[in-house]
Amino acid sequence: MGIMRGLEADKYDRQYTDKYLLGRIAQYMGRYRRKVILVIGGFVTISIVGALRPILIAAGVGALETETEGASSLALIFAALLVAAVTEYAANWVRRLLSSQVIGNVVSEMRKDAFSAALHRDLAFYDTNKSGKIVSRITGDTQEFGDVVLVSSDVISQMVQVIILLIVMLNQSWQLTLVLLLTTPMVVVAALSFRRLARQVTRQGSRVMASVNDIIQETVTGISVAKNFRQETMIYDEFVNVNTQSYRINLRRGFVLALIFPVLNLLSGIAIGVVVYVGAQLAAIGVVSLGAWFLFIQGVDRFWFPFMNLASFWSQFQQGLSATERVFALIDAENTLQQTDNRQPGDLKGHIVFDDVVFEYKPGQPVLDHFDLNIKPGESIAFVGHTGAGKSTIAKLIARFYEFQDGQILIDGQDIRTFDLQSYRSRLGIVSQTPFLFSGTIADNIRYSKPDATDAEIEAIALSIGQGEWLETLPDGLQTDVGERGAQLSMGQRQLVSLLRVLLQKPAIFVLDEATASIDPFTETQIQEALDMILARSTSILIAHRLSTVRSADRIIVLRDGKIIEEGSHESLIAQDGHYAELYNTYFRHQSLSYIEESRELFGAAKAD
Repeated sequence: MGIMRGLEADKYDRQYTDKYLLGRIAQYMGRYRRKVILVIGGFVTISIVGALRPILIAAGVGALETETEGASSLALIFAALLVAAVTEYAANWVRRLLSSQVIGNVVSEMRKDAFSAALHRDLAFYDTNKSGKIVSRITGDTQEFGDVVLVSSDVISQMVQVIILLIVMLNQSWQLTLVLLLTTPMVVVAALSFRRLARQVTRQGSRVMASVNDIIQETVTGISVAKNFRQETMIYDEFVNVNTQSYRINLRRGFVLALIFPVLNLLSGIAIGVVVYVGAQLAAIGVVSLGAWFLFIQGVDRFWFPFMNLASFWSQFQQGLSATERVFALIDAENTLQQTDNRQPGDLKGHIVFDDVVFEYKPGQPVLDHFDLNIKPGESIAFVGHTGAGKSTIAKLIARFYEFQDGQILIDGQDIRTFDLQSYRSRLGIVSQTPFLFSGTIADNIRYSKPDATDAEIEAIALSIGQGEWLETLPDGLQTDVGERGAQLSMGQRQLVSLLRVLLQKPAIFVLDEATASIDPFTETQIQEALDMILARSTSILIAHRLSTVRSADRIIVLRDGKIIEEGSHESLIAQDGHYAELYNTYFRHQSLSYIEESRELFGAAKAD
């Protein structure tokens, strides 16, 4: 099952017609109209010169029939062939140069559009689609499209050449031209018969290649976990299975290509034989001249070559269309979020109201069912409850990461769906349960929320926490490199940097999904200090996992199965001896005792030193 899953279409995949794909590609090409016109001019020049070559040679053969002007005509034809060769070389050089530029620009634009689309997809999209496959569309599929278009441009030039030859041949002998055209349907039928098979195989090839990329990315990202559980062999075997499937599909594609060539060669041989035989008969009775017959013998090969080329590249051409189809599917994928207006939120006070809200991740399985909640401006709310109670869901709906199915969420009395999403989120400060840091320094990561912040502002924010004592544990202070995903820092240090990032932003609404990993008492003190500073400035939503965070909230809300079952202060909820008291006795109290014990050990060791 795991192997076959790689061939399945992603949920947002679409199937476009060839006409639509080509029309949409033409829209990208249209942005570089001047260069495209020059490229087309190069195509036409090459095609005319290429078509002239057999015509000039045929004229030379005809000149040999006349003894008086044969020598002078041959010299003139030789000079014309030389000029044609130089012209063809120059036009081909210009055409290839400009083609590379246009295709490079189109690939770049298409890649930017795909990347922009990936950035603007909501979290629900990433819940069901693997990031490795999305990366494959943005990088591999766009590049594959460019490579195929560059190859296909030669076929286009040859097709123009066919049209010119056809006109000349028709003028020389309509009888032989008719014979040649009567053989054409054979190759057209042969090429079209391979179309569906080639498209199917190439589409499967793109999908399985995306699975290969996804496994590689997932393995590299989670390599530490794999080594911890000694699963290198299992991961390698999974990669080998998917890679083997990719190999087999590529073999099938190669088989399709290998089948096309012999069929086209056979049909070409039949056509040449028919033209030679009929032409010889017509030349013998004087209907056509020897020069015209020779032109048809030379021309039939050139006439058929583009069709053979098109058929031989049909698999690659279909692969290019499949790649383009996958890129456009990503660009056209629809978000579940539906904004009804794009009003600017202005200076939010942070009054949050859930009014009869219904939300479900999967149809028919509501997480919040007619949920009501009123959070006053500047109030800090701590949500507690067992896993699956709906704590993180509430925070994600406030952040507008998911679309709710019914009811209203109001911010300062305004429907959250009427705000401009980008502007609204700029007024939010969000720290996820696993703080994500980007490669760079600590200063770079703090500045991420406010790119125009000065070094002095960054330093002031950093020193405001424990007078900057936490920086002394780092080798280069604010210029310490955090490593990939913050791997050079502890979990507590990562969370502290994430909080400082929010502190610099000064958000109206703060959302914290607190990390569950245990941290040392010293770092926890620094985190709590940063947290208190943010709580004093913002309406705060806290998904609390530490007792210190719960106690710092103005109100504690206890959730069970998406419903509020208790709310109040820590002391009042303990006095009720309900669900919160149970959570405290089984989790928070034990955590508090562990914290006290760790503190004693830490400060006892420091005193002994």
